Amino acid sequence: MSRERAEIEEDPHEEMLELELFYQLKGFSADESRAMAERLQKQPKQFLRTLVHEELGLSEETFPNPWRSTVSAAVSTAIGGFIPIIPFFFTVGMPAVIASFIISTVAHFAVGASKALVTMRPWWATGLEMTAVGILEAAVTYGLGLAFAGHSVAT
Repeated sequence: MSRERAEIEEDPHEEMLELELFYQLKGFSADESRAMAERLQKQPKQFLRTLVHEELGLSEETFPNPWRSTVSAAVSTAIGGFIPIIPFFFTVGMPAVIASFIISTVAHFAVGASKALVTMRPWWATGLEMTAVGILEAAVTYGLGLAFAGHSVAT
């Protein structure tokens, strides 16, 4: 938005012509497009929002509240990080590793399948996609753990 704001300050007439062109591409006549662009230009905030939306396809809805996003990401990360360690509260060794793998795989599939509510893709496809990524992530993490198991950092 700041780039578009700077462009408006540098050459407001050029930006108005751009907006006219966008409206003409949508089927409005040159006169209608000019009238709408001129009317919007008289309202700087709305003019900026409209240009950003038309040129970049962005809107305020595209960028949610940053605090809400931060809390959501933190909670999701905490829950996602806690799921694989649950079995280790009840058992140790390889049984805990296997249980952790199974629980994590099921959780990845469930989260992936629920993604279908937003993406409108088949639930099984989004579930399998997320599961594959989770298994790959687990394999890499487990491999790194084995590789560095014998190494310690001297203090």
